Amino acid sequence: MSEVNKSTDVLGKSRIFTPEVINDIHVKAELGRYRMRGFSIFKKIPHWDELVFLPGTLTRFVIEGYREKCETKTVIGSRFAAKPLELEIPVYITGMSFGALSLEAKMALAKGASMAGTATCSGEGGMIPPERDLSTKWYYQLIQSRYGFNPHHLMLADAVEFFIGQGCKVGLGGHLMGQ
Repeated sequence: MSEVNKSTDVLGKSRIFTPEVINDIHVKAELGRYRMRGFSIFKKIPHWDELVFLPGTLTRFVIEGYREKCETKTVIGSRFAAKPLELEIPVYITGMSFGALSLEAKMALAKGASMAGTATCSGEGGMIPPERDLSTKWYYQLIQSRYGFNPHHLMLADAVEFFIGQGCKVGLGGHLMGQ
């Protein structure tokens, strides 16, 4: 994490902000984004822009499909589930509710997930039949309030996601921004 190493005279003085806050503002300006932090502490959190490839690992030839196979298959629930969820890639489409996304967007994500060999999630509010029809692997998001819960939709799911908490909500008072 870059730090601005300037005296407070150069950074400016303020009766409202401490030198640490002023320093933080300058760091944000240099980075072009907010510094990632959790629980109100400044801790270095990995960021995609900081991804580094080590040249020593690049001396080996790239994996070629006809010589060797790169296995990305991921199995969720292999120890305890009667029918574990098998994904071709270790990425799935997370829950985004109908309303936050349009019907066309939900259908496109379902179709794309099926083409990629992965799963998609219902999101809050339950199932949309066209989304389920286009998803080869689909999991049902069950939230605390059971809003949109339907036991028949639960039976159609390949897996269940129990929604326990949320770090950020874009709506106001439980309403989506489009309302």
